[in-house]
This record gives sequence, structure tokens and C-alpha cells, in this order.
Amino acid sequence: MAEQLNILLITSDQQHFNTLGCLNPEVRTPNLNRLAREGTLFTRAYCPNPTCTPTRASMITGKYPSQHGAWSLGTKLPESELTVGEIFSKAGYRTALVGKAHFQPLASTEEYPSLESYPIMQDLDFWRSFQGPFYGFDYVQLARNHADEAHVGQHYALWLEEQGLCNWREYFRPPTGTNSDQKHKWALPEEFHQDAWIAKKASDLLEQYKQKREPFFLWASFFDPHPPYLVPEPWDEMYDPDELTVPELKPGEHDNNPPHFQLTQEPDPDFTPWRESGHGLHGFHSHLHKKEDLAKDIAVYYGMISLMDKYIGKILDKLQELELDQNTLVIFTTDHGHFFGHHGLVAKGAFHYEDLIRIPFIAKLPGQIPSGNTCDALLSLVDLAPTLLSFAGLPAPRTMTGLDQSQVLRGGDPVRDHVIVENRHEPTTIHAKTYVDERYKLTVYYNQPYGELFDLASDPDEVHNLWAEEKAQELKNSLIMKLLFAEMGKEPLWMPRVSGA
Repeated sequence: MAEQLNILLITSDQQHFNTLGCLNPEVRTPNLNRLAREGTLFTRAYCPNPTCTPTRASMITGKYPSQHGAWSLGTKLPESELTVGEIFSKAGYRTALVGKAHFQPLASTEEYPSLESYPIMQDLDFWRSFQGPFYGFDYVQLARNHADEAHVGQHYALWLEEQGLCNWREYFRPPTGTNSDQKHKWALPEEFHQDAWIAKKASDLLEQYKQKREPFFLWASFFDPHPPYLVPEPWDEMYDPDELTVPELKPGEHDNNPPHFQLTQEPDPDFTPWRESGHGLHGFHSHLHKKEDLAKDIAVYYGMISLMDKYIGKILDKLQELELDQNTLVIFTTDHGHFFGHHGLVAKGAFHYEDLIRIPFIAKLPGQIPSGNTCDALLSLVDLAPTLLSFAGLPAPRTMTGLDQSQVLRGGDPVRDHVIVENRHEPTTIHAKTYVDERYKLTVYYNQPYGELFDLASDPDEVHNLWAEEKAQELKNSLIMKLLFAEMGKEPLWMPRVSGA
């Protein structure tokens, strides 16, 4: 019997697609560059939603956010949803998730309880005894905070204490911690950073799997480079802000865009109409910033990426040391992109530029995935689950609406002619869908007359919105029809038809 294929999924959090050293000489990522040389770099991969929970839920269910239930931040992926981890587990695989999950909200209700919410995330006695199962992962080591956020707790806090850092609260923000003054340089020593924790736990699991000769699906889920921009020394000084390219708003580029784009460039914008639901919305604030301040943020953002790259390298080295690398599919990607000055924007929000919805994606499997290759075929993270199952020779359930991209990863012809990106907060705020094909990008807003249309071939920087231009109306109408057909095409047919009547 042939040895079963292993799966190693490595993800970052909120990483711009162009922040790989193999694409951008201003960033140093030697280990991810090595992975790209040994595998294939995909330059047109997209997220199904530009926020964490919806996309992460799509990655493990093979469904769009509008289908699996976790359609926005602050929602919960129902435990009833079938996940790729469950399927691997039933097939005899060991399944594990180390790092960030974010399948559940920070708040808990009686109807929708959440393990990732206050106060349970900081109940260390609970986490001492809980290590899974969790959404199909038999074993989990979880945390929720980005850098020094007050959300710190769960298994990461336990590990800090096991390492002898019993005063760990001094390095984190209130109310959990006591340090509220850190900016750019994190006083936490590097050996206690989340990256070190994830790499150590993932490497330990690889050793266990090797010793017991067990096939595995392991997800190493890193937290960086998601803001706040904070990293231990010397990584905070690794990049000189004066030597970095700082993206900027081009004059007049928001003149023809929807009103929420224009409001971001005001010092005190009124976003009241978008807050009728009572919940805040990412990005709906002033994005004005000083160039020199942003340059330092970018330098630290790159430092966070380089630090993460170091510990990704430790996992890859362990895989090779254990002689597991020849039979392990390795995929590196992120959940969504990031703005650091592009179009005058920072962080994220309901702005479906390539910077936010396009993502880094690298795949490696010796003998099957071409090495040193670059591919511009369209991919979506909703395709991840059925693709992993296909590589392992396992059938994807009918509930999954993502496409099997295994032939594309192996160097074959594209299987997609479009991707769809969803973004919904509340019916009274943002409900947008974006259709992207080889050349064009169209974004429509529910019950709104405005939208976006970009020609990515002639306008790759997405400066000229063609939505209202007379010469583009036939094109716009054609793309609206394609979006409608694409929406109809992604409806799941989970019940097989067995009779004519």
C-alpha cells in the first residue's frame, strides 16, 4: 500500500501579496523564497472575503461565507458545518491546528457559545485540560491575540508560563496585561514570541507523526503581520523607513468611487449611515496619515514578516530533517491582504482593491508540483479544502462549492475563469460582491447605484473607476450578467438526484 500523503498548511495573517522577497526586493523572506524555488508561486490567488473569520471558515469548509454561516467578523462558524479536518480525521489522518483559529467571535451568547470569547479565553485552567477536538482538528494549541493585544490567553499563555515567563502579563496591554505604552518595539524577548511558540509546537507534532508513522494534516497558523505593528528587537530596526517605498493616494482617484472611499480621506468623516446596526465596521474612519509615520509602520510590518519567515523556516527544516518533505504537500498562504498606504488606505475595510483581496500563495510537493514555477491561474481560498482532499485521494463532499485546483497546482490548465469575493456586515451597511476574471474586476453593492469597474490590464493600479463612464456601460452590463451566472453556479447541489420524479 502506498504511503499516504501528508499535508502541511502554513498561513500568515493579513499579509499583502507583494510582501515576499521573491517578488519584492525590499522584503527579506529567505525561507519563503526557498519554498517558492522548490515549488510554484501563484500570483493570482484571492480570498473569498477580506476579513479573518469568513475566509478562515471558508478555508476549512470549502464554502463561501454566504453559505457556511460565518459571513462577517463577529459571527460564528456553526459546529455543524462539515470541515476538511473531519474528513481527514475519518480517513485515518492525525489533524492539528496550532496558532490562530478565529472561527468564533469574542463575545458569547447562550444560543451561540464561543470558546474564543471572554472570559473563557483567559481561563487557563480550562485550557490546561482542553486540546480538542475543535472543528475537525483532533488536537489544537490556540491563541487569539495579535502582538500585545489584551486577548492573550489560551494555550499560548500556558506555554509562556511553562517557559518560565511567569510575568508575561507585563508584556501585554490591559486589561489582561499591564503594559500600554509599547509601539513598534515589543519588549517581549523573541524566544517567547508567538512565532517561536507555533514553530516549536508544530515541530514537536511533526516528530510525533514521524515516530508513530501517522499521516497528518497540520495547520501552522501564524498571527503576523496583522497589526498592531509591534515586533521584538532586533526586527523592529531591521528595515530603514527611509529606504522603503511608501504607497500613496493618487490625486483624484476616489472622485468616481463610492462615497465610503471618499470619506476615508477626510479628517473627521461622518460614517453614521454605515453604523445603523450598532456594530463598527473595519476601515470606516479617517485614513489620513503622515508619510513618515507610515514609513515606520511599513518597516515594522516587514520586520514582522521577516521574523515569521525565520520560524516558518524552522518548521520547513524540521520537515526535511525528519525526511517527511518528499511526501508532504506544503502550502503557504494568508487569509487576506493589507493596505499600507495603497490608495490612501491603511489596514483593511470594504475596499476591494487587489491589495486587500489578492493573497500570496505557494505550493510545494516534490515530483508533482513543478519547482521554480510561477503561475497566474485564478485561485480562491474557497478551493483549498477540495484541493487538499484531491491530493490525498479523498472525495470532496457535495456540500463543498470550491473547485479542485489540484491539476493547476501540478502545472495543468486553469479550472477557474473568475473568482468571487464577498463582503457583508449588515443589511443596512455594507453588502458587496466582487467578480474578478482574467482582465476585469466588478464590484456591486446591494441596493446601491454605485459600484466599481476596473480594467486590470490597462489600469493595474486601479486608479480609474469605469463604473459610470458611458463607454464602459456595455462592458459593465456584461460583467453584471457574469456575476449573476457565477452566483447561480456556486449554489451547492448537496442532495444527489436519484430519480426522475
